[in-house]
Amino acid sequence: MSKAVFFDIDGTLINIKNGQTSMHEAVRAAIRDLRRAGCYTFIASGRPWAYLSPDFTSSGLFDGFVLLNGAIVLLDGRVIFRRNLPLPTVKEIVAIAEANGIEYILESWPDVYLKTEYRGLEKVYRDIDIPVDRFVRDYELDRLSVGKMEFLCGTPGAGGIFHKFLAWPGLTGLIDPTLQRYMELYSAEVSKATGIQQALSYLNIPVEQSYAFGDGLNDLEMMDAVGHSLVMGNAGRELKARAEHVLPTVDEDGAAEGIYRYILKRQGFSCR
Repeated sequence: MSKAVFFDIDGTLINIKNGQTSMHEAVRAAIRDLRRAGCYTFIASGRPWAYLSPDFTSSGLFDGFVLLNGAIVLLDGRVIFRRNLPLPTVKEIVAIAEANGIEYILESWPDVYLKTEYRGLEKVYRDIDIPVDRFVRDYELDRLSVGKMEFLCGTPGAGGIFHKFLAWPGLTGLIDPTLQRYMELYSAEVSKATGIQQALSYLNIPVEQSYAFGDGLNDLEMMDAVGHSLVMGNAGRELKARAEHVLPTVDEDGAAEGIYRYILKRQGFSCR
């Protein structure tokens, strides 16, 4: 019986808060062993394709990608599911953001779109080694397909506008709980969980044969969507409450330990 394993990125495979923007070799080796054993391996992230380094896209470590919090699902380089935001909604939100001095980026596949003058967001991405040279800086909004939006403002909550965006019919998202100057917005009909369900259905893999590794609030639904939830030691209480197993932290290569202890060793080093 085939198995599928889904990995969050930030706080799970890498730790951008500590300047770690690529996977440790111990984690890479464990994922390679998963693949040798026959498991399907996936990234499950809020990130778009353009934010992913070759560490994830060109290393041969992953069969597929659940991106934009489930708005895009890729398998072997092909899009098997896509859910775009309605263009009229995107245009309304963009108009509000621009009228209030809020920087925004429009995320799609394979490209993302960021205005040249938005230096604040550009710095955010440069500081965590995201290759901004891939971003499209000159574009026509009417021609775009947008799956997710991110915002940066100068004041917490953008004077209530972030909460207005979250209350928008058909949309959901997250506000950075620390400074409340950053938020992401996407369709309420998608999540990492729905993306995982699309992947499992496409591969005809039962839920009981699926595993997820994560650490953040946007991993909550994902943990309920898989057969086995493995939560990093650096996660918050809410996510740990959903865990079948709590692992060591990302800095301690908890993902590698989870692979060996709860998937490969427990399953006799065979996933199919």
